[in-house]
Amino acid sequence: MRMIFGVLSLLIVLAIVGTVGKKQLQAISSSGVSTRINQAAGTAGVTGTGDRDGATLAIPGGMPGGVAADTTGLTVPQQAQNIQQQFKQSAERALQQGADRGARAAP
Repeated sequence: MRMIFGVLSLLIVLAIVGTVGKKQLQAISSSGVSTRINQAAGTAGVTGTGDRDGATLAIPGGMPGGVAADTTGLTVPQQAQNIQQQFKQSAERALQQGADRGARAAP
């Protein structure tokens, strides 16, 4: 009897996990990725034929599902420099706060 309940509970758990997994995969596949890929191919001036999607058309030798990089943002060196400046400013601010506290604590 215990074995039957164990097998039934295992089947129920597998059914629940399968259902959740199926819903997750459906959500991923219908998230609009193909729309963005086709828009990227359109802006690149590529017209498609056959079963190839926008990624394989816009990027020669590209894999399906690939998305073109956004070129409107900062370059990697600029991003690195911004992060370094932020850390420097944070460290200076912390040191200044410590000095202010020390000055207030000393009579």
